[in-house]
Amino acid sequence: MTEIAFHFNVPDKLTYGCRLLRKAYLSGARVVVTADSGVLAELDQWLWRFSATEFVPHCLATATENCLAASPVVLAESLAECPHQDVLVNLGSGIPADFEHFERFIEVVAQAQDDILAARSRWKYYAARGYALKIHDLAAIGVGA
Repeated sequence: MTEIAFHFNVPDKLTYGCRLLRKAYLSGARVVVTADSGVLAELDQWLWRFSATEFVPHCLATATENCLAASPVVLAESLAECPHQDVLVNLGSGIPADFEHFERFIEVVAQAQDDILAARSRWKYYAARGYALKIHDLAAIGVGA
């Protein structure tokens, strides 16, 4: 069964997403990030300039087959044709279709009230289906406080 973790009280989803993806990449994980196209386009740009000394190889899900195979991080609106199935990161507000095909699933939740309300709805959905949910509260550990 997919391991689901909620990362709450994230001050900035894109900055946090870049750090999370850098950590995943350095650990050897293959990751898919899902969100709407606007957020994915911003994340793509952020990943190019996030760190001058640490590049996180990535591509959009619309890239060529060779690029997808070589990229440890794929940015995708839809998970239907994603080659990676290790880790899924959701920067969006909806429940990604086919999330259960991934070993690990990370929900990133900002401090904005609308993001918190959407996350509560997703939490209830996963809990009602028997998923064990983990909490990583960034405010509790002093991040972004």
